[in-house]
Amino acid sequence: MAVKIRLRRMGAKKKPFYRIIVADSRSPRDGRFIEEIGTYDPLKDPSEIKVDEGKAKQWIANGAQPTETVKALLKKAGVAE
Repeated sequence: MAVKIRLRRMGAKKKPFYRIIVADSRSPRDGRFIEEIGTYDPLKDPSEIKVDEGKAKQWIANGAQPTETVKALLKKAGVAE
C-alpha cells in the first residue's frame, strides 16, 4: 500500500481551506484518509500553516511520500529540510 501525505480541499467555493492528510495513494482527493496531521489556509496574509511535527516526521520515517506541494509546505513550516 503506497501512502501519500497530501492536501484535502475544504471550504466554500472560491474560499479554499486545506487539511494535510495521510492517505492511501489510490483513494480520491477528498475521500478516505488514514490521519489528519495539519491544516493550510492560503487566504490569510501571510498564509497559515499548522502541522503536527511529530506525526509528520513519524509518517515520513515510516515511508509516506509527501506530494510536491506538501513538501514545500512542510519545508516552510520547518518540519522537513
